Amino acid sequence: MKTRRPEILLVTPPYHSGVVESAGSWLPLSLLYVGGALQSAGFGVALYDAMTKFHTHEQVRATLRREQPSVVMITAITATVMDALDVCQLAKEEIPGVLTVLGGTHPHFMFEEILRHHPEVDVVVCGEGEETAVDLMQAWVAKEDFSKVRGIAFRQNGGVCATPRRAFLKNLDLIEPAWNLVPWSEYTYRPMPGSTLAIVSSSRGCKQHCSFCSQRLFWKESWRANSAGKFVDQLQFLRVKYGVNVAMIADEIPTLSRQRWTKILDLLIERDFGTTLLLETRVDDIVRDEDLMPRYRRAGVEHIYVGVESVNQATLDLFKKDAKVEQGKRAIELIRDHNMISETSFVMGMPNETKAEMQRTIELSKYYDPDMAFFLAITPWPYADLYRDVKDHIATRDYRKYNLVEPVIKPVNMTIDEVRAELFRGFRDFYIHKMDQFHSMPAWKKEFMKSLMKLLMQHSYLKEQMAGLKLPEGMTDAAEVFNLESKCPVQRIKNFFKRKPKPKPLAAGVLP
Repeated sequence: MKTRRPEILLVTPPYHSGVVESAGSWLPLSLLYVGGALQSAGFGVALYDAMTKFHTHEQVRATLRREQPSVVMITAITATVMDALDVCQLAKEEIPGVLTVLGGTHPHFMFEEILRHHPEVDVVVCGEGEETAVDLMQAWVAKEDFSKVRGIAFRQNGGVCATPRRAFLKNLDLIEPAWNLVPWSEYTYRPMPGSTLAIVSSSRGCKQHCSFCSQRLFWKESWRANSAGKFVDQLQFLRVKYGVNVAMIADEIPTLSRQRWTKILDLLIERDFGTTLLLETRVDDIVRDEDLMPRYRRAGVEHIYVGVESVNQATLDLFKKDAKVEQGKRAIELIRDHNMISETSFVMGMPNETKAEMQRTIELSKYYDPDMAFFLAITPWPYADLYRDVKDHIATRDYRKYNLVEPVIKPVNMTIDEVRAELFRGFRDFYIHKMDQFHSMPAWKKEFMKSLMKLLMQHSYLKEQMAGLKLPEGMTDAAEVFNLESKCPVQRIKNFFKRKPKPKPLAAGVLP
């Protein structure tokens, strides 16, 4: 008798911090890769993106009760892991006999903590999930011992059993996301009204040594890539089949191989199917590719994020960025000068940092002059190298706050509220500076900046802080401040930001 295949529900936890969701809705690519492998092996799979749907926990409960999957697989990073655990608990309450499986960066490193303290989790997947998920489901159907499945952790005989890790996939061209599971109408890039947005990957891994980063640890400082042709084929397929006209390249370093990246650019220019590309890469790769910048733009690259992180060389060295301060400024200039959106972030709040040093960073951000800048709180992932250096200064163990928005480190000479105030000051001062340039921007960038300011007001983590600001005289709604069609938008914004936000209460879970 043939064994019935289980129904597998792939779930994102219902977590929001007001960061990435301010710009659009982002499909869970890692779950789609797992879904593709499971479908190829003959399993029935569905996607439930509770994060994009902005579902409450009760709506998640209702969905689980209605769908009654045999297996629930959830992905999590540090900030989302608590909500992922909540989903596991809801599944256990609503579905008798359900198997709960948790994967992602945080569970990969913290599986022992999770399995010892959270009985609602049955299995943690460590490492890449495609082959592991298939082997796990085959063992589940056959009622075999999980100890034969490589790359997982689970409870056994009162303790935690971790099986040998699985080797990384050798050929990324052989795997395909389950694009058929995506409700494409739900995914859009807000600066382009009416767009259909995909998240895509052209490589996996990172060979850098950044002390604060999880990716280079997860990938063990390795790097593999799709062939140029396979990657461009995928973009063209998404354009033709699903109408995807904006794609965010999710790789840590898509440009690491100049030869492969050049081939990708040339194929995109040759085929000219009109997809706008957003990507992140390193400043030294942009400087290296100065002669390729015209090709970046012709290939459809419109928006590039580079991680400057700090304007202080000593801090960059502490972070092990393997980059020079001067490269950061030059990379931003190259992106901007070739008619693309330049975005970067400045990380603040290290234990020995002072208010004066933070304000210097803010002033220098204007000198760097990207189109977009974000001022982020240094966040020590509990498994990263940096954690050891700052653990005595950590103010909260509430993982929901580990989102780069909420300060979780208390500097020696500052309070948490003072750190939060300086992060907001960075946003305020920088975007007042950008509004002074507004009328000299090209028309398409003006339109982008209009959209950006509205998004920051309406959808980002800054909305709550700006809600505490008193409106300038004659304003009835904060969004009016950013009406860039008005005669005096810059002065309105300046008047708006002269008001100080109300201090936000200290985050729940702060340690004494």
